[in-house]
Formats: sequence, structure tokens, C-alpha cells
Amino acid sequence: MNPQATEVFKLAVIGDPVAHSASPRLHRAFLAAAGLTGTYEAIRVAAGDGATAIAGLRAAGYTGLNVTTPLKEEAFATSEERDAAALAAGSVNTLVFGARIRGYNTDGAGAVGALAARGLVDLSGRRVLVLGAGPTARSCVASFVARGALTFLWNRTAAKAAGIAEALGARIWATDGAAPDAVLAALPPNALPNDPALVKTLLATPIVIDANYGDRATLGLHLARDVTDGSEMLRASARASFDLFTSCARSRA
Repeated sequence: MNPQATEVFKLAVIGDPVAHSASPRLHRAFLAAAGLTGTYEAIRVAAGDGATAIAGLRAAGYTGLNVTTPLKEEAFATSEERDAAALAAGSVNTLVFGARIRGYNTDGAGAVGALAARGLVDLSGRRVLVLGAGPTARSCVASFVARGALTFLWNRTAAKAAGIAEALGARIWATDGAAPDAVLAALPPNALPNDPALVKTLLATPIVIDANYGDRATLGLHLARDVTDGSEMLRASARASFDLFTSCARSRA
């Protein structure tokens, strides 16, 4: 359902940290380009306070929220309805408020968009390696698998990676296998894999994307090679979120 121009969209991103977020700039630009009236804020919410903050913002008349670290799993638990991507990842990064709280996950769509921007448009049969095991990593794995990629997962805790890979239809990364076509690193800033063979793989892989952006994108510095930061991933994810806000916000079923 298309919103009317008179609809006032009240939006925000919640998380901690959040002051660095580019989401306000992106969504304000989306609103302006669509000729829509609305606001978009960055609101710091600490871990453990997600459910309370979400309920308060919903009561305050917000249309919806973007959710970033460390609240994605709390947002999942708070959601009353969840899309397939959120269910696969066990996390939510987009909330749309209505009669029920609808939870979505667009992180994987953002990662697919970032790879497409680097020329990797068709993922079918491509070898893609994801680093990490948190909500963003799980979202990316699920999206890559859904698009036919041979998706591999690495995490410092091998048992955790094995459980996620089995649940999502991916494989555990083996450094003695064929090189990947691309790597998506969903690791915290300043985290570097402690496996020399994996580092060697990262140095040789043609496309390496750090899900972090701005000053938080440190992987390239640590590897001393060109690494694409998460700006395009965020933009594609934000666009998908904005489309959900505008198409679902007026549906109060």
C-alpha cells in the first residue's frame, strides 16, 4: 500500500553505539526523494533495554525503527510477526509498528547489494565466505544460501560456527579448500582472524567486504590491503528497510 504524502513518518535507529550511524542521513534523503514528510533520529539504547525502548517508542507514535548492535536479538524477541529472513537469522534489524510489531531483517539484502556493487551479481555457484557468527553474519549466510551461493562460515569458536552452518545450509570453512570468490567479514572493529592460513586467504581473495564502515572499518588496515567498507551494504539494507516502512506503515492489520 502506498502511503499518502500527508503521512508523517517518525523513524529512528536504536543501538549502542549509535552516534556514528549513517542511517539518519540515508533515511532523511530517502524521505526527501520520495516527497514524504518525516523525521529520523539516532537513539542510544544499551543492551538489555531493547524491549522497554521499543515499547516506549511505539507508544510515542513512531512508524518504525532500524535496530543495530547489540539489540538485534532483543528486537527479534519483541517482534510479534517475523519475516523469513529474520526467522533464518534469529535477529531483526527493522521494526514496523501497527496493530502488531512486525520484525524484518534486511542485513542479508544489504550484503547481496554490496557484492553486486562489486560486480558479483549472480551468486549461484559462487564461493562466498562469511566471517563471524553474530546476527549480521547469520543474516548474510542465510541470504547467500538462498541465492545459491556455496556459502562457508568461519568463527573463532568452531562449535558455534558448525551449529550455525548446519542450521542455515552452509559449510564450515577449510583453509585447504578452493579460494572463495568473495569474503564478507561481519566481525567487530579491530578483530582479526587468528588463523594464519585464513589471513593468507583474505589477502588473496579478490573481493573482501568489511560490514563495518567509517572509522569502525579496520579490517583493511590490519590486512594492509584494499577492503571495501560496509557503506554500500548499509545503503542497500537501509533502502530495503525504507521500502518496508513506506509500504507497511499504513497497514494496520
